[in-house]
Amino acid sequence: MSQADPTFANPFPPATEAEWRKRVDAVLKGADFHKKLVSRSHDGLAIQPLYPRQPQATLVAGATSGKPWGVAARVDNPEADVASAQAREDLEGGADALALVFPGGRSARGYGLPCETVVELDAALAGVHLDLVQTRLDPAPAGRVHALMLAALVEHRKLNPAQIKIDFGLDPISSLLSLGHVPWDWPSMAARLGETVLSLKARGFRGPFLTVDLRPAHEAGASEGQELAVALAQGVLYLRALEAHGVALVDAFAALSFIVPVDADQFLGVAKLRALRKLWARVAEACGVVPNPAILHAETSWRMLTRRDAHVNILRSTIAAFAAGVGGADSVTVLPFTQALGLPEAQARRLARNTSIVLMEEAHLWRVIDPAAGAGGYEALTDELCAKAWALFQQIEGEGGLVVSLTSGLAQSRITETAKARLRAVATRRDPITGTSEFANPLEKAPAVLPLSPSTRAIPKARATAPFGMATDAGIRALLAGASRADAAPVVTGALRAQPLVSRRTAEPFEALRDRADTILATTGKRPQVSLVTLGELADHAARLAFTRNLFEAGGLDIAEGAKLACLVGSDAAYAESAVDVAKHLTSHGKIVWLAGKPGEMENALRIAGIERFVFAGCDVVEALTAALEER
Repeated sequence: MSQADPTFANPFPPATEAEWRKRVDAVLKGADFHKKLVSRSHDGLAIQPLYPRQPQATLVAGATSGKPWGVAARVDNPEADVASAQAREDLEGGADALALVFPGGRSARGYGLPCETVVELDAALAGVHLDLVQTRLDPAPAGRVHALMLAALVEHRKLNPAQIKIDFGLDPISSLLSLGHVPWDWPSMAARLGETVLSLKARGFRGPFLTVDLRPAHEAGASEGQELAVALAQGVLYLRALEAHGVALVDAFAALSFIVPVDADQFLGVAKLRALRKLWARVAEACGVVPNPAILHAETSWRMLTRRDAHVNILRSTIAAFAAGVGGADSVTVLPFTQALGLPEAQARRLARNTSIVLMEEAHLWRVIDPAAGAGGYEALTDELCAKAWALFQQIEGEGGLVVSLTSGLAQSRITETAKARLRAVATRRDPITGTSEFANPLEKAPAVLPLSPSTRAIPKARATAPFGMATDAGIRALLAGASRADAAPVVTGALRAQPLVSRRTAEPFEALRDRADTILATTGKRPQVSLVTLGELADHAARLAFTRNLFEAGGLDIAEGAKLACLVGSDAAYAESAVDVAKHLTSHGKIVWLAGKPGEMENALRIAGIERFVFAGCDVVEALTAALEER
């Protein structure tokens, strides 16, 4: 028996796409293949059900390929002693990186470390060995203050800056997108960036120093292609600023990192990270620089988190973290599952860091360099995203660059159109949200969070007095004193202004409905109710009954007999037989009557009988539930 004999090597006949398609067509029974099995991203990219393998694909390697990614925990508690204890607990529990979140930043959500002196920053990081962990400063309006304070703290602790892994997170464009203004024009801002980077480099810090944050566009509802295009334009803007102020281009590339949000769309998440690496390498090649892998910090998406049935966020974040790891992120921050409710307790923080740890230590994802390489779906989506993002990037450049595109509102208008389409998809449940728009539990209890309420905090004004007696470098003190004056300056004539990008979670429309239902319960002692009036045999309408119950519960309504609002539920045959008579009977008794399903040719007769609204798959569920709460 020869091992080369294909009969023994593979007893099954070879599978072909033609044979697969033949079997699929048999199941579809004449239905349109593309409508049933081909979906589209918000960039309009067709996502096929089957892709051929691409054995000649090139690896898209990351900066730390072949090594575990950094497990980054947020340090965002406004109480310094609590923040310090949480940071130590995270590091002892398996995290090896910290993301310092300061007030005023987009991701602070009303919290953050209110450190105005090096003494306060030292207290918030008490017990944290900066030479043993990676530290990233999350972008914030006073980012220059924070960067110089951290540099002064490293100096105070007598650490070697060249051996400290710090990403200083300078990102004024992020502040512009979040606040709508910064108190300088772009040439002044670019000069400040160059000055700060050169100063930090002269003191031995390796960086990265500047961050390109994709989260503002992502949270505003942008498509993956739009996120990448804005990131490219922003990265190129920073490169030009650094080069113009004396930073060699090769050093300018090394000075940049990216923060990439990843949601529960696993395939597009992996493709987005891989596409960003390829696109940034293309920018480096165009600049005549030998490309090094881009530094990517991934964060699970705030946009996808829900306040209702928050435990489902654990599943969403696991998928996102998996995508980040497979996509080659250098570090990953998993937002705790209760993040949308407030500051998370210890258990939620533990689950967040353990998500990455389990994926690395038990699934061993880090051991494979670019696991998606050669997989047809990932490769196709990566290439298509690259093409889409590059075209959009060229459009921004053609408009005069990112600053012009933002101040004129052109970039925001494109994102807004995509956001509207995204909201429509959520409202019609084409993009379902488990536990919120689908399979909601009106009686659920929210998990606990820390008893601290968010607040609007002023941008900190660093004080360059007594705390800097500990610092030996007069240059750092002078720079920080200057930063204190300039970063706290009011918006003046000539300041850069742009329409801000609003941060939204996709679940918010449905959460607003649930909040309204809870308010009705608190006011009247009873939840809004709806009666489901079934017609015909259960076996004939069971699926429609489940759909209808699911729909109303997503708005916080109880299913109960005798409610003012009644919804007919039955098969099409049952509707033809008795819907008109039943509707007339219900309306004669003062009921408001709806019907589950499309009315078809019976619409006129059903409306004459008193049926006011029809709910069906693909209808605007948010609009329908809003009306249901009004008609209670």
